[in-house]
Amino acid sequence: MTQTVTTSTFDPASFGKVGVLFGGRSAERDVSIMSGTGVLNALKSRGVDAHAFDPGTQSLAELAAQKFDRVFIALHGRYGEDGSLQGALEQLGIPYTGSGVMASAVGMDKITTKKIWKMDEIPTPDYMAIDPSTDLDEVLVALGLPLIVKPPLEGSTIGITRVNKAEDLRAAVELAAGFDAVVLAEEFVTGREFTVAVLGTGKSARALPIVEIVAPEGNYDYQNKYFSDDTRYHCPAQLDAHLTEEIQRHAVNAYRALGCEGWGRVDVLVREEDMRPFLLEVNTSPGMTSHSLVPMAARAVGIGYEDLCLEILASARLKMPNAANAATRAKE
Repeated sequence: MTQTVTTSTFDPASFGKVGVLFGGRSAERDVSIMSGTGVLNALKSRGVDAHAFDPGTQSLAELAAQKFDRVFIALHGRYGEDGSLQGALEQLGIPYTGSGVMASAVGMDKITTKKIWKMDEIPTPDYMAIDPSTDLDEVLVALGLPLIVKPPLEGSTIGITRVNKAEDLRAAVELAAGFDAVVLAEEFVTGREFTVAVLGTGKSARALPIVEIVAPEGNYDYQNKYFSDDTRYHCPAQLDAHLTEEIQRHAVNAYRALGCEGWGRVDVLVREEDMRPFLLEVNTSPGMTSHSLVPMAARAVGIGYEDLCLEILASARLKMPNAANAATRAKE
């Protein structure tokens, strides 16, 4: 399924005035700043009239006043990856990169994502949603130990705990509940960790080469994800052709099932005992830092960082029917 892609030559002037949105107000602000700074510099290096804009410190009125012709969303987490900003951009009539309002909101919510995948028979670990009324003993019976507890609306491993002992479950739930009212408990899958970048929309969506993540002691936490040089990455991942095709097919189907557009990244575990893949989540606005995985996968098919940024920027559009016309009428 992987295709070698030669990025077309884009006329920088055709993009007009471009806003690169990064920073924001989520717990992933620092990572977003790293991603957005990289994207901004890449676009400028190719002659694009690109400007930084931080929705965490600047208002929507200021965004409208900038009169951007399109924007590149390099925000992660709440208020940037969850559909709220996408809705505002639709209202303002500003084309943007990545998924639309619905797919962004659903992709941000790991519980809703898993419900859809289960209905579409896309393999994902068993799970339970935990609220204050949930009997934690029932969670232990249903999922066993160890298990994973995480806030379903956060990313970058924020608020996540691997629970090995029953007596540690309550503390893990309380930690995750500090971020979200409803908490996700997930079956723990022992195996190898992979991620699949996807570019395109609908039938044109394609998987890039699979990246295998080998973190120190298997702990791919915030530090090892963004700052450590100890985490190793193998791209393309060393897998047989059949399993490679299966993982990429599941990733593209999972991406399409949520209605994702433009670009994204699907995280996957392959169970050690039978080499069966399980999909964990979709990132609809993945990292673009020096340690990030989408640029790594793109390089494996000859797409450099700058060309990747241009390809993603070229895919920017309004997702709602007649949004541009409505925005034009509102300005008249």
